[in-house]
Amino acid sequence: MAITDIKEFAHLTESDVEALGSELDAIRRDVEHSRGKRDARYIRRVIALQRALELSGRALLIGSRRRPLWWGGVGLLSLAKIVENMELGHNVMHGQWDWMNDPEIHSVSWEWDQTGPSAHWKRAHNYSHHTFTNIVGMDDDIGFGVLRMTRDEKWRPVNALQPLANLLLAATFEWGIAIHDRKFAVDLEGAGRRQLDSQANRDFVRKIFRQVSKDFVLFPVLSGRAWKTTLSANATANLVRNLWAYVVIFCGHFPDGAEKFTMAEFENETRHEWYLRQMLGSANFRSGPVLGLLSGNLSYQIEHHLFPDLPSNRYPEIAERVQQLCQKYDLPYTTGSLFGQYLLALRTIHKLALPDSWLSATSDDAPETSSERKFAALRGSLAPSGVRHGLASALRVLREQKAGMLRERKAARRRR
Repeated sequence: MAITDIKEFAHLTESDVEALGSELDAIRRDVEHSRGKRDARYIRRVIALQRALELSGRALLIGSRRRPLWWGGVGLLSLAKIVENMELGHNVMHGQWDWMNDPEIHSVSWEWDQTGPSAHWKRAHNYSHHTFTNIVGMDDDIGFGVLRMTRDEKWRPVNALQPLANLLLAATFEWGIAIHDRKFAVDLEGAGRRQLDSQANRDFVRKIFRQVSKDFVLFPVLSGRAWKTTLSANATANLVRNLWAYVVIFCGHFPDGAEKFTMAEFENETRHEWYLRQMLGSANFRSGPVLGLLSGNLSYQIEHHLFPDLPSNRYPEIAERVQQLCQKYDLPYTTGSLFGQYLLALRTIHKLALPDSWLSATSDDAPETSSERKFAALRGSLAPSGVRHGLASALRVLREQKAGMLRERKAARRRR
């Protein structure tokens, strides 16, 4: 099963965890005290860039009956929607820019260019996901209620279809998130599932009407004779945005090394243990400035989960300090290429479509989920020697032991 004791899993003492948490608190204070003009200038420039991309794309689509203009319009509009969704909508609604006291760039007032209402997303994501990150049975973002992403979830026959369900989720990601968040809003309101006139459902329908009218009625009509090609271009840009957002989110939450946890771990969790859970339950992918912008700086998913309300443009510098802490406390810093991280998530999706009886590993020692019990054979192997032996060392020794056993089995087969 998933992790029940995070300190044992991380090979850290209670004092280690408190010291680590204090150093992370210091990072937060440093960034909060240094927020200022350069950060405000950054977000305003991103807003100006996003609006220029959208305006340029919409202008090109007026002539979209010409194939080059269609492609140019789709490209610019896709970029505009990606930047608005990832670096603006997601991060503004996390409250990353509330300190500016700008009513236009504030978590209370921002409504993003996506099917689901911002209020629904903030309730489901900011509270539920970021509080209960990767806790099986509490964090509904583990598979979004569609995919089985850990062996701690019982296999059902419908899971055999999850490779196809994954493709559908990727193509309609904004709708999947909207429906997922609407359910949370309905439950929070206390409305019945069949109560169609609930406030949550009214907000949901109103936002759908607004989005569909904008992309599939208003702008096609404004394009005049090019309305058909504009409509197809808008649909294509939405598809591109959905696929990109899906890839970024899955690379940050489901590669190997993004651990899962039990409710038992959460019950007595301290604030500093929450920090540790965010570090062990998230994964990064390598990025430069452009890829960072297009991913909403969620290429630094570990840093985002540690400090979801700090400005996203500060994550690269925060990441340097977090990596130093990982080295100091001998913790893994899970990262890789975008392509590599997505392949690991995709492998989990297809692998867990199969019944557990068809799989070799267990939920205590599998690439996508594990527990402190995987280290049972190592007890005593990491004896104190004046050097801290944490999770990174334990994982390395475990890999070496498994590699050694594999070599022995191969040698034994050759001797037969």
